[in-house]
Amino acid sequence: MEQLKELVGLACKALDKHKGEEIRVIDVGGVTTLADYFIIANGTNTSQVHALEDAVREELGKNGYEPKRVEGSGTASWVLMDYGDVVVHIFSKEDRLFYDLERIWRDGKMADVSEFL
Repeated sequence: MEQLKELVGLACKALDKHKGEEIRVIDVGGVTTLADYFIIANGTNTSQVHALEDAVREELGKNGYEPKRVEGSGTASWVLMDYGDVVVHIFSKEDRLFYDLERIWRDGKMADVSEFL
């Protein structure tokens, strides 16, 4: 469990450092087997979405965490970074509003992001 919290913390710090907006952490472990945590953030434009993805990949990589899969890098409207028990979602502002993962996963527990920063 400590390793999971470390991974979540590293990802949140990378997103925060690079000005990711509205960073949310949802504990979905009790409602799905897909992951234990979803991290959701958005950038203000395509360049920032790419920068946020790069920042998360770099920070987690430096600490020994490699993604199992990354989807959406080419479009930069929704990048999904699968680290197994932690999935990082980085959206454009528009796509975040459209897909509204916070609503879809409302049965999960919204964590206090400041715990991880």
